[in-house]
Amino acid sequence: MAKQPNIVLMGVDSLLATHMSCYGYHRLTTPHIDRFAEGGTLFEKTYSAHIPTTSAYASMLTGLDTFSTQVVALRHQGPLREEVKTLAEILREAGYDTTCVGFGGPSARGFDTYLDFSGWGPDDSGRSPKAENLNKTTLPELNRLIDQSDEKPFFLFLRHMDPHSPYLPPAPYERAFYHGDECDPSNKSMEPVMAFKPFCDYFATWMPPGITDKDYVIAQYDGAIAYMDACIQTLFNALETRGVMDETIIIINGDHGETLYDHECWFDHHGLYDVTLHVPLIIRYPGRVPAGKRVSGYNQHKDLVPTLLELADIETDIAFDGQSLTSLISGEITSYESEFYITECTWMRKHGWRTPEWKLIVALEPDFHFKPPVELYNLIQDPDENNNLADEHPDIVNVLETRMKSWIRQREQETGLPNPIMNQGDWHGHKGVGPFKTSEQAYDTMHIGDAGAAARLQAKSRDE
Repeated sequence: MAKQPNIVLMGVDSLLATHMSCYGYHRLTTPHIDRFAEGGTLFEKTYSAHIPTTSAYASMLTGLDTFSTQVVALRHQGPLREEVKTLAEILREAGYDTTCVGFGGPSARGFDTYLDFSGWGPDDSGRSPKAENLNKTTLPELNRLIDQSDEKPFFLFLRHMDPHSPYLPPAPYERAFYHGDECDPSNKSMEPVMAFKPFCDYFATWMPPGITDKDYVIAQYDGAIAYMDACIQTLFNALETRGVMDETIIIINGDHGETLYDHECWFDHHGLYDVTLHVPLIIRYPGRVPAGKRVSGYNQHKDLVPTLLELADIETDIAFDGQSLTSLISGEITSYESEFYITECTWMRKHGWRTPEWKLIVALEPDFHFKPPVELYNLIQDPDENNNLADEHPDIVNVLETRMKSWIRQREQETGLPNPIMNQGDWHGHKGVGPFKTSEQAYDTMHIGDAGAAARLQAKSRDE
């Protein structure tokens, strides 16, 4: 019997596909990942249907949607449902040695080994070498896994944090995409950012004092991606040097995108706009996954686990909500669901329905951005989603809402479980407050104070 392949899954937090050069970005941010993509298959329309991190990884690591996992909020309370099997648990049963680096959410259950690294605030230089810290932790473990891989294949899951704020790439990446004065007093683009009370104290802890130019912050984000790309090449090189690169399924997948200066969601990842929903997915496995291929059909996080199990020839009786992407890769099928249900429970609680032409977003309570309760965007005429047509097209709102509610009813009947977005209580982390009654209440209640507070907030979401 042929040896089963190793699996290396790189889950990158807050990575905008549209800021990667292999996805057409005008800056050369990902030269090493671009070359990696040339040896594998790149998926152009992969979506994170359930924002943010906790719910996204729950789908990515189980092959299930939010109805099946019941994970929908950043601050998910309690463990993953016992009935749900994670990828780590499936692979461990199949004889794999499993290691998780830098992740501990409910869907991280079942790994043999857990390792952590410093993936948040600045070091003594004031910069944040997150990917290098990850490499220092990962490389000795990768060598150990490779050493015993003749007897036991391995599954290595890495959570890269560089594109997640704070964006503090080390030199030379800080100035790689910016030449100017980030504190030019005539530039007013950062005024609304620093006037946003819930986030401004956090931004002040890592953005330069007196920052005025939004393009400097965006250049830091791009620099963080380029820095991570160079560090990821170190991992590719280790696999290649040890002779296991071509017998390893390697995946790069984002958990969600990032809102930079978009939609007044300032340098974070909330909102159900495509900058947050659209994520990169690249799979390399010579002999089974074609090199240099680009797949234009729609797919979602829930499709990844069935894909990996098929590529690794591992059979299971689990009824996944997703399906293997091999039919898309082969061209046998051109697309999976092109319209789908979307949720977010990060700093706002909303759900919606996305089709190739339309995006409907419905607020389940008032939000701290004072946005309208219903948003409708024509994704063909207005791909950046800047023109809300809800008042002009109540007929289309009604049609999409009907489809969404029908889908919700169908999934609740199929799973025998409620739609989790509807019963989140104190999802925002403020005990006893419940759903917000007004946008003013949300604005005055929500606050993130510094980089440490951000790290603690993420840690709280994975305290299981």
